[in-house]
Amino acid sequence: MGEFIDKSKGKIKQAVGDLTGNKKLKREGERDELKGRVKGVVKDVKRTVKDAVK
Repeated sequence: MGEFIDKSKGKIKQAVGDLTGNKKLKREGERDELKGRVKGVVKDVKRTVKDAVK
């Protein structure tokens, strides 16, 4: 669930950064979105390993 929040938050920050010309906010949004993607990948890997062990 946290991955979706981070991705959404990141996309919103990027859009606001674009609209206002705030490059710092846009970069922050890109980091938040990436953080969400990483959380999703980690979650998938954990699930795959757990299923393989069973």
